[in-house]
Amino acid sequence: MEIELQRDIYEELLQWKRRGSGLVLELEGARQVGKTYILDKFAREQYQQYIYINMIGESGEYFLECYEKAYHRSNIQGKSENGMAAVLNMYAPEFVDSKETVVVIDEIQESPVIYSRIRELAREFSCDFIVTGSYLGKTREKEFFLSAGDTDTLIMGTLSFPEFLGAFGKRDLYETLSLDGKDDHAWYDEIKGYFDLYCQIGGYPRVVQNYLETRDLGQSRRLLEQIINIFIKESSRYFESELDIEIFGQLFQAIAIMLVKEKRGTDDLVTDLSKIVFKEESGRVSKKMINHARSWLYLSHVIGYCSKSINCDHLSIVDNCRYYYLDLGIAAYFLRKTGEPDTTVKGILCENFVYLELLSRLRNTDSIAGIVPWFAVYQQTGGELDFYVRSLLDYKNYGLEVKAGKSAGNTAAALLDAGLLDFLYYLKGNTYGGTTEDGKIQTVPIYLAGRITFDKDMK
Repeated sequence: MEIELQRDIYEELLQWKRRGSGLVLELEGARQVGKTYILDKFAREQYQQYIYINMIGESGEYFLECYEKAYHRSNIQGKSENGMAAVLNMYAPEFVDSKETVVVIDEIQESPVIYSRIRELAREFSCDFIVTGSYLGKTREKEFFLSAGDTDTLIMGTLSFPEFLGAFGKRDLYETLSLDGKDDHAWYDEIKGYFDLYCQIGGYPRVVQNYLETRDLGQSRRLLEQIINIFIKESSRYFESELDIEIFGQLFQAIAIMLVKEKRGTDDLVTDLSKIVFKEESGRVSKKMINHARSWLYLSHVIGYCSKSINCDHLSIVDNCRYYYLDLGIAAYFLRKTGEPDTTVKGILCENFVYLELLSRLRNTDSIAGIVPWFAVYQQTGGELDFYVRSLLDYKNYGLEVKAGKSAGNTAAALLDAGLLDFLYYLKGNTYGGTTEDGKIQTVPIYLAGRITFDKDMK
């Protein structure tokens, strides 16, 4: 029996509806993260009338037919009525323009003419409109009119770790565990077991659902591989040449190789990727090609960026110096393909996990500075701090050092001693947690990284 996966974005959708901004909601997210499912559930439960249009299905074809008929008739008769109102009335004669109606237009990137009407949808209707698509990066092309100021945006990812635990009935345990190991150690071990599983299969709903039904790790991994291959094939139709497609396919693995090789980040991601992709045919590959493929992965919500701070200075930031995957299952798949030992792969996956937790914090709260997560380099020692956080709650500097095993980071300690950090978190795989006597260093199980706070000076 299929278990319904509870998604936190449902509450965000509710909050958007309650605000009543009148703007069109653009729900972004990678392919197969569950956008259509959650919107269908939300629309049926929260509205009296629900109209669904899929621009890559028969409903989309019919909607475009209605569009052509309505605007052709309007041009002939010289009518000044709201053109899209005529389209919707033709598409769905029962359509009622009220706050109790929602119109969902799925895969809207397939129709520049409809996407370019977003301003009209936002300004001339009382009902709610939600548009979505897995490849909204296509809307950056010239034929699309970007309606700045007429849209709200929500980003839906794969299942977060708390959502993943919820599928197994363990979210409450996760949210109540003490960060300093004061609870029953068996509870920590249980959550760590789920964390290890999460690092292997990630959070794609179909993959998680499959594991819940089969408990077959191999089958879940094969399903994940299918998702990756389908994404690559579908994306290929948005590229102009065979070489562009080939570069795009190679980029997934190239990013994994960069994560293995680059501990200090890079000042030129595109150049470094070019050195990895098609080493022997570098003359065929331009920076423009690499940048196009990289941008597509980013806009499709498959990868994210991390920026670099010099000496933990929040005013000395070098943008976009490292990539991370936006799903741990995909990260694990390509990192294993590098041939690196399991210990190396696990360490990078742990870093990627913390990156995702910080990215979620940046998207959903106003507690930390920056647009993307930061890491730091310490020029005096040449060392690196895994993550650096500038709190907007107490305006202190927090360091996060990720260790899959038991070792500690020397650079992190040096930054703390130099006064460049005010507080340091050690996030470790093998610990139950604890705090030093001076209160400046706290060791936390890595699977509880999403529960740490950045307000020590306020307590």
